[in-house]
Amino acid sequence: MANLTAKELSAIEDQLNCEQMLIKKFKAYAEAATDPQIKTTCENMAARHKTHFDTLMGHLS
Repeated sequence: MANLTAKELSAIEDQLNCEQMLIKKFKAYAEAATDPQIKTTCENMAARHKTHFDTLMGHLS
């Protein structure tokens, strides 16, 4: 992979921070949910954002 510019690295860092925040939020929503369907949806969204986070981290390796 080509070297990333400072601007690209900054953008990836910002997106990583957003993905981390979304993971935490959806996990909290899942814990607070009483409806099993909503709980499952929130858990799935947390997992999806974890995948996004992992993909972005892969670009930095």
